[in-house]
Amino acid sequence: MVSESAPSRQRILLVTGMLGAGKSTALRELEDLGWESIDNFPIRLLDRLLGGDTSGHPLAIGFDCRTRGFVPAEVIEEVKALSGRDDLEITTLFLDCAGHELTRRFDETRRRHFLARDLPVPAGIKAERELLAPMRRWADVLIDTTDFTTNDLKQRIRDQFGQTSPREMTVTVSSFGFSRGMPPATDLVFDMRFLDNPHWQPGLKELTGLDAPVAEYIASNPVFESSFARMRDLLLELLPQYAAQGKSYVNIAFGCTGGRHRSVFTAELMAQALREGGFSPTVLHRNLGSRAAELVEGSKAP
Repeated sequence: MVSESAPSRQRILLVTGMLGAGKSTALRELEDLGWESIDNFPIRLLDRLLGGDTSGHPLAIGFDCRTRGFVPAEVIEEVKALSGRDDLEITTLFLDCAGHELTRRFDETRRRHFLARDLPVPAGIKAERELLAPMRRWADVLIDTTDFTTNDLKQRIRDQFGQTSPREMTVTVSSFGFSRGMPPATDLVFDMRFLDNPHWQPGLKELTGLDAPVAEYIASNPVFESSFARMRDLLLELLPQYAAQGKSYVNIAFGCTGGRHRSVFTAELMAQALREGGFSPTVLHRNLGSRAAELVEGSKAP
């Protein structure tokens, strides 16, 4: 007898809490983790939103005291009813923060508290805390952001919800020529001009770092192997740390004088080393198609 596998359940995360506690930051981070997100959603329409096809990406829904007709007791009852469905897995996240810190954040951004009206910010925070008390008690997950930086909150969201939709960091390895300008938005730059320049070797000028004769010439340099090994080991140590910090993109660039020989060969070799280390880098050669020119390469000295 062949047993049928149970239908998959769509994950629904309701994100609420105190104004200024970090709801927008949490929703943006969830979006980066692969969740679909809706902010400031009229929570009274939740049943209608989830009434159709619920297959697909996990969904994060943000709402707070500004929602029209927001009554915590009614929201809780509606979510309880929806939680009985076999196709949904609903979790509620409540973001809290101490009053003094919320006051500081409102003062810093010069925003008015929605419930303060013509009263001081602390009065609005007090009214909001009383309104949201049932939601706070009922929430499945509580995160207090009083002592959090923005990065701290992002890290907590990744730790708590990232395993649902793991995000792969995008790694780009590129080559370029210093004489043609530095590339923009590069995280790590390695200058390969300490190696002898193949441009000045007979028969190598018109070739590039993708050609075997150039590769053999560069690799034969006595310092290349040990220098490359140090760069490789450094990158294999740093990239997991960047990923742990939630960095979405890491751009690694190798430069030489004209961007056609040393940088191209090293970038290709490093990309292969990173693949062997478990990464999937994209390789770009900015100046590979540029014309070989003495004016660009400068003097015979590297």
